[in-house]
Amino acid sequence: MYQQVLDPVADSLGWSSLVAALPLAVLFVLLGGVRMRAWTASLIALAVSLAVAIWTYGMPAGQAFLAGSEGAAFGFYPILWIVINALWVYNITVTTGHFDVLRRSFAQVSDDHRLQAVLIAFSFGALLEALAGFGTPVAVTSVMLIALGFRPIKAAVLALTANTAPVAFGAMATPIVTLGKVAGESGDTLGAMVGRQTPILAVFVPLVLVAIVDGRRGLRETWPVALLCGAAFGAAQYGTANFISVPLADVIASLVSAAAVVLAVRLRPRRAAVRPAPVAGGAADEPTPEFAGRVESGGRDPRAETARAYAPYAIIIAVFVICQIGQVKDQLDKATRTFSWPGLHLTGPTGKPLTLTTFTFNYLTTPGTQMLVAGLITMAALGVGLRKALRAYWATLVQLRWAIVTVMAVLALAFVMNASGQTVTLGTWMAGAGGAFALISPVLGWLGTAVTGSDTSSNSLFGALQITAANKADLSPVLMAATNSSGGVLGKMVSPQNLAIAAAAVGLDGREGDIFRRVILWSLLFLAGMCLLSGLQSTGVLGWMVP
Repeated sequence: MYQQVLDPVADSLGWSSLVAALPLAVLFVLLGGVRMRAWTASLIALAVSLAVAIWTYGMPAGQAFLAGSEGAAFGFYPILWIVINALWVYNITVTTGHFDVLRRSFAQVSDDHRLQAVLIAFSFGALLEALAGFGTPVAVTSVMLIALGFRPIKAAVLALTANTAPVAFGAMATPIVTLGKVAGESGDTLGAMVGRQTPILAVFVPLVLVAIVDGRRGLRETWPVALLCGAAFGAAQYGTANFISVPLADVIASLVSAAAVVLAVRLRPRRAAVRPAPVAGGAADEPTPEFAGRVESGGRDPRAETARAYAPYAIIIAVFVICQIGQVKDQLDKATRTFSWPGLHLTGPTGKPLTLTTFTFNYLTTPGTQMLVAGLITMAALGVGLRKALRAYWATLVQLRWAIVTVMAVLALAFVMNASGQTVTLGTWMAGAGGAFALISPVLGWLGTAVTGSDTSSNSLFGALQITAANKADLSPVLMAATNSSGGVLGKMVSPQNLAIAAAAVGLDGREGDIFRRVILWSLLFLAGMCLLSGLQSTGVLGWMVP
């Protein structure tokens, strides 16, 4: 049995927070400064978190290692289970040649790479986030961009940057549902509040994407379409979250934004095709021969083949939508099993048992299993035999081998920090800012997602703490809880878990640090904007936005 302590260093939250932050500092310095491979950096940071837990927080070594083992297991299931099966479906389409057909079809919508990035990374990625989440959009859209001719590192940066505004409502609003449970607030109210924050972010994300692709020229020439896409997404996300259905916010917003882009392209005067601008770094940014072979252009494909190329994604959408139907979901939930992690016994600072020790096996409701089912149906739709499908699955596992190590190590680190009290120490220290907490509240959500790679996990960690801090500082509990989720979406792009997924998907294992350096500034810039928005919404300036 281990009871958490919040201030083990000189009975001071400040000094204890400095020590508690060491694992995160080590991780990000090794990734962004030393340029170490993500799996190596993650294992070193995990070792640091274990050392801090055992020697600073006084956590028994056995309990610390058990917490790490639970985190590693959670990293594989459900997170990696989703990514593996999502990439397997993609690899099936590659082996049959239908992904090249899909690429040519997207190219026919627009031969402008800037608009292709907006349509695929933002709109289509948001749809995948709405249906699956947990890294699926990054894994799928990054390789789709490569198939259109983007260099691997730029494809990864675009996919990660785009995977922001939709995240809070991802996986049919799982982060919001989780936040409602831990914060003791209505999920509909929290969803409405988040729907008054992330839509503002959504307006700017497509503009950033075209800037990443083509710099100032991209902004100058395509800002009307990019702005229309972001505004359409934001308006639809706001309207759906506030007046229709919180779980459907991203589904409707993604489809509306995609339709807006297609319509704008149809009405827009045609320009010369724009290739992606070169990325600094030289030959290391060139696609590998494996990827280069996928982007050879071809003529117009027969309609039947084009329909088959779109079939896997139509199947994915159909499977996920069916599984979200109330009666179907209730039946699938019957296969869910929960149990306490063997040997792990934790209590909070007040002596109350922690739910961290509870592990859930949702065999049929997890997006990973549903993606596997979609893959099996895709096999039939594309005429893929069992042997070829198994070879594609093995190739997927080989492709993700270092990402698997990274994700499991990062989640082990997160669980050790959570179990020992390191994460709560950091959160409690930040919550002592009083009225200024409204300005730094998004940072707490950002930190939680950066560590765990999941806005859902960030809400689980800090949702209740946001409520407590809000009550102490006389701030709106709904605003602070929702801001945790809205700030958390911005930590997604710098999470080592998602960096590893992106690097593995585009064939850049070991280049996670390079990707991190290209997205960290965008993450911090968006975070600063969210902090400003949260601060204004806590005052009379924008207080009218709080439901």
